[in-house]
Amino acid sequence: MGYRSTPRRNVLSALNNGEANGGTPSVPADGGGASVAEVAPVIEFSGREDVERLLAEKMKGKSKNDFKGRVDQMSDYIKKLRACIRWYMELEDGYLAEQEKLRGAMDSENNRHTELESQLSNAIEELKATNLDLTRRCESLEESFNKEKSEKQIAVESYLKENQERESAESSRDVLTVDLERVTHDAKRFSEQLKMVQDTNKRLQEYNTSLQQYNSNLQADASKSGETISKLQKEKSAMMETMAILRESNSSMGNQLESSRVSQQEAIRVKEKLMKEVECLIVELKQVRDDRDHLVIQLNSLNIELGNYKEKIGKTSKECESFRKKISDLEETCNTQQEQIQIFQKQLAVATEKLKLADVTVIEAMTGYEEQKEKIKYLEERLAQAECQIVEGDELRKKLHNTILELKGNIRVFCRVRPLLQFDGDSNGPEGASISFPTSIESAGRGIDLINQGQKLSFSYDKVFDHHASQEDVFVEISQLVQSALDGYKVCIFAYGQTGSGKTYTMMGKPGIDQKGIIPRSLEQIFKTSRFLESQGWNYSMQASMLEIYNETIRDLLAPGRSNGFEMMSNKQYTIKHDPHGNTTVSELTIIDVFGIADVTSLLEKASQSRSVGRTQMNEQSSRSHFVFTLKISGSNKNTGQHVQGVLNLIDLAGSERLAKSGSTGYRLKETQSINKSLSALSDVIFAIAKGDDHVPFRNSKLTYLLQPCLGGDSKALMFVNISPDASSVGETICSLRFASRVNACEIGIPRRQTQARPIDSRLSYG
Repeated sequence: MGYRSTPRRNVLSALNNGEANGGTPSVPADGGGASVAEVAPVIEFSGREDVERLLAEKMKGKSKNDFKGRVDQMSDYIKKLRACIRWYMELEDGYLAEQEKLRGAMDSENNRHTELESQLSNAIEELKATNLDLTRRCESLEESFNKEKSEKQIAVESYLKENQERESAESSRDVLTVDLERVTHDAKRFSEQLKMVQDTNKRLQEYNTSLQQYNSNLQADASKSGETISKLQKEKSAMMETMAILRESNSSMGNQLESSRVSQQEAIRVKEKLMKEVECLIVELKQVRDDRDHLVIQLNSLNIELGNYKEKIGKTSKECESFRKKISDLEETCNTQQEQIQIFQKQLAVATEKLKLADVTVIEAMTGYEEQKEKIKYLEERLAQAECQIVEGDELRKKLHNTILELKGNIRVFCRVRPLLQFDGDSNGPEGASISFPTSIESAGRGIDLINQGQKLSFSYDKVFDHHASQEDVFVEISQLVQSALDGYKVCIFAYGQTGSGKTYTMMGKPGIDQKGIIPRSLEQIFKTSRFLESQGWNYSMQASMLEIYNETIRDLLAPGRSNGFEMMSNKQYTIKHDPHGNTTVSELTIIDVFGIADVTSLLEKASQSRSVGRTQMNEQSSRSHFVFTLKISGSNKNTGQHVQGVLNLIDLAGSERLAKSGSTGYRLKETQSINKSLSALSDVIFAIAKGDDHVPFRNSKLTYLLQPCLGGDSKALMFVNISPDASSVGETICSLRFASRVNACEIGIPRRQTQARPIDSRLSYG
């Protein structure tokens, strides 16, 4: 609040100095006037209508020479304006306090709403995370349960299958056992049959042996019979006699032989039959042996299969036992998981209840949020109303500020006396007794007396600074004009005076905080105020240019090729142009965007090194050109859509001096003549505007043509006349003071509402 109030009170300090000191405020008057020490009546303002009525109030007609009446009217009007400004300040303070209060309330509500939202979001996230975790755990448990259930079902199916296989194996074992018993019985029977066949074969072999013996016996008998026949044939002759006997015996023997032959044939047939039977028996025996071998092989394979089945049955029994254990373990696990599932279901139910409660809480919070949102909306509407009131108040402040400056005069004159320096000559005393300052209430701070050859000359201006005034004191008086440049007006401040009177010191100053002149201090105020107004939505852009007018020729002090007063490219032609909106441009002039005081400081240093200076009899280092510093200000408010364009011209004029005293010859003589001609053209323009001439000679000088938009209409101009206290400069001092008095006597500063029938710059035709 302090920082916001300070610029406003600095702007209005010229009006409130008297009240701050507890005394009667001083009232400015044109060309000298009386002071009024009356107590101001109490004036109250109830609204904007009172302010508009005050602004629309017109001065009552007074004679031009009735200074006391005009001063009384001006004093009353200024008192009303002071009361209006105090009411506006109190209203603005109230608006600002309410705005800060609303902003604080809105910030606290926003913080509370943000904390509540964060808490609710955290609680919802935690509940969602818990619900998601429980859901995942439930799904994992269900999946594990389903998996265990499927494994249990697989195990049961495997167990049933094993039982079936075991039953089929047992049935196969029973069948195999029966088959084995049958095969064993058959094998035993076959063994008995084999034994019987073997016994039969043995008997057949024995019978064959006996038959062979009998055959051998028969062969032996046949051989014996042949021998007997041979013996009988040999004895035939001898034994003819006994032939009959022998024939009988022979026939009997033949019969026996025949019977033996039949017996032998029968034996051979029996033998062949027996051989056939033996061969059949051998075949049958071989078949039986093959069957036995096959049965033995089958028996061995069955024994092997039986052993395998026994091993499988043992393994199956062990696996069944392990499956039984697994099934029991799975049943226990299933029971445990069923219990866990029941617990989780209970927890899920509890979490669901908590979630329902959270939903209820969220609904309540959302209801509270909506209420807070409505409250915030209401606060924002009130804040918008307060901002609108602030904008309207700022517009009113600008209007009142401009009205005050118009009352003081759109062209004002200040006078400054520089201190007496060591190299100055004797001036009727150590402090220049030829210059004095009146102390009366009417002329204090506004008058200056000059004694020349015993004659006293008195002059009165808008403000007079004695040789004790500091640079800060000077800037406080002109800070209102700098504020007008930010408000969108064209402002021109120029220092006038003889060479060596302190114009450059007043405008530029010297290094050091207390020695800074009007130009750096004005720029500091502009940048500081523009940064402060950023909080209200204002955005400013600024462009700076610096030139000098030397012998009616424009020179760019910021040109890239310029150094030590000379331009590398001197063939540039600078042309001054004015558009219908009152904006001035100089062709090919260097314009630089500036963003802070550091940028402008470096540009001022560069310009000071490039400026044209010279030595005369009146000053060792005299400025031989008019220095013009121009700052174009463009501002826009994104909240209100307002746009302003202001121009601040700060000019250090070349030193005015009489030709006879300057001692200038040759080229310096031409410089002096050109300087005096341009200063004379400036005075002609000011007097023509003051008289309301149809033709104003702006084109008689490059300086006046360049400053044409800043010397008429609602533009603000301030002439700073600088004088020297040196007694040897009394003549130049009198000339400067008389010229300043003529400018101060002009009625250009009359408010426009009194001259609505004849606005100045709308009827001018520039030559």
